[in-house]
Amino acid sequence: MSLFTIRKSFLLTDFIVQAFDFIAICVGGWLAYQFRFATEGTWVSLRPQENLLMFIWALFSSFFFSRIYKLWSGGALAAMVSRVTLGWLISWLALLLVLTFTKTTGMYSRTWLVTWLLFSIGTLGLGRAASFFLMAKMRRSGYQHKRVLLVGESALMDTVQHRVQSATWSGFEIVGTECASKFAEVKRLDTELRPDEIWIGLRMQDHNLLDGLTQALNQSMANIRLLPDLMMYQILNHGMSVTLGIPMVDISVSPMAGWQRLAKATLDIVVASVILILITPLLVVIAIAVKLSSPGPVLFKQKRHGWNGEEIWVYKFRSMVVHQEAAGHVTQASRKDPRVTRVGAFLRKTSLDELPQFINVLQGRMSVVGPRPHALAHNQEYMKKIPFYALRHKAKPGITGWAQICGYRGETDTLDKMEGRIKHDCDFSNKMRQ
Repeated sequence: MSLFTIRKSFLLTDFIVQAFDFIAICVGGWLAYQFRFATEGTWVSLRPQENLLMFIWALFSSFFFSRIYKLWSGGALAAMVSRVTLGWLISWLALLLVLTFTKTTGMYSRTWLVTWLLFSIGTLGLGRAASFFLMAKMRRSGYQHKRVLLVGESALMDTVQHRVQSATWSGFEIVGTECASKFAEVKRLDTELRPDEIWIGLRMQDHNLLDGLTQALNQSMANIRLLPDLMMYQILNHGMSVTLGIPMVDISVSPMAGWQRLAKATLDIVVASVILILITPLLVVIAIAVKLSSPGPVLFKQKRHGWNGEEIWVYKFRSMVVHQEAAGHVTQASRKDPRVTRVGAFLRKTSLDELPQFINVLQGRMSVVGPRPHALAHNQEYMKKIPFYALRHKAKPGITGWAQICGYRGETDTLDKMEGRIKHDCDFSNKMRQ
């Protein structure tokens, strides 16, 4: 492989990130082992079975996280770290299931396994930070850097430019734009700029321009790609089904059905059961703190919309003083809200107030991962303001969701913030369907 090919290769940086993840998980496991077994001033070598388990699961997890790379459309370091943290938690829970089903849990220290989870969250965060800055340096040096010429209708080009600018680690750089009807200018820009990629975006009514562009670029050395009309892309991005032998485009359906729904429900129950067992001491401590913080019940329950709009009770640790809301009205908590207790402020900041919702998962009302359920009054308000808002109810609500992982958590004090949350909720539903 030539140096030029390596410098343009996306596989190189993917390999680097996976290598950092692999090392981070192994280092986390080694540190956890020292924490459990090392005596003062000495290091302890892992037994062969721990070494083998750590190597295999670190290798599996680093490849498993490659799915997270594909789903990650942004460039923020915090977003990258939060995604890999969630991925490691899922991978670690899967490891517990494997050990349980193979009846080999007795071979390993439970303290080591739990501390491995915690230490690796830290080492993965450090590893991702290191890989993030390494990739940024590589990009400045010309690695994974591709110059793009955009050709086409302005509205589509604005969307593409925004995606490229938000995905800062993607390596793409927009070096020029031109209208699709100006064949001579497109050819001139291709000759002068020598882009690596030419992306052509045509509206459906402009499809006749494609032949002219193809002729104008028939000597181009760039990779030429056609971007479909935005509306057509949205249609094609939906799933397909066959009913009575007739193929149909699924415009608005539940993203999971059949065995997928059963598998997800089973995973939810297993994960919620394991987590509740592990965090029971923490739940007791929080319950005592909430009870001492102000008069009132430990748990706060509120009706919210669940799957397919069904009303469900959702549990949280109470974080506010007991107060009365007007009928049909819910006031969102804001920063420095006087209703929030000191204990409640800490619980809300760390999301520990959400832990009782694992009980909702065992009840079948919620999932571990899915769109966050909103208060009934908020749903009624935003259904009038945001098109397709109700599509988020096509999936079972979750303790955490794609929107929260991408930064849309907490107070949504503007319509733009809520629209961003809904967009990510619907994107997650589409990913589950695919």
